[in-house]
Amino acid sequence: MDIANQVRDYIIDNFIYNSRETELKNQDSFLKKGILDSTGILELITFLENTYGILVEDEELVPENLDSLDNVSKFVSYKLGNTN
Repeated sequence: MDIANQVRDYIIDNFIYNSRETELKNQDSFLKKGILDSTGILELITFLENTYGILVEDEELVPENLDSLDNVSKFVSYKLGNTN
C-alpha cells in the first residue's frame, strides 16, 4: 500500500466521523476541510514517525509538508530518501 493510501486510511479511521466525508481527495487540505486541528496534526506526526521510522523536525511542521495526502506522501518519501 502506498503512503497516501495508508495515511488516508489512518485519517478516515481516526478523524472522520461523517461517512459522507470519506471521499478524501489527495489534494484536500486537512485544515481547511476541518479534518485535522493542531492536536490532530500532532497525532498524524506520531503516526508517521511510528509507521515510517522517520523523525519530523520542528522546522518541518509546515502545511507544505503535512496539510494534504499529496503533501504528506511527498514529505515522507523525501524523508525516506525516495525522491521520485
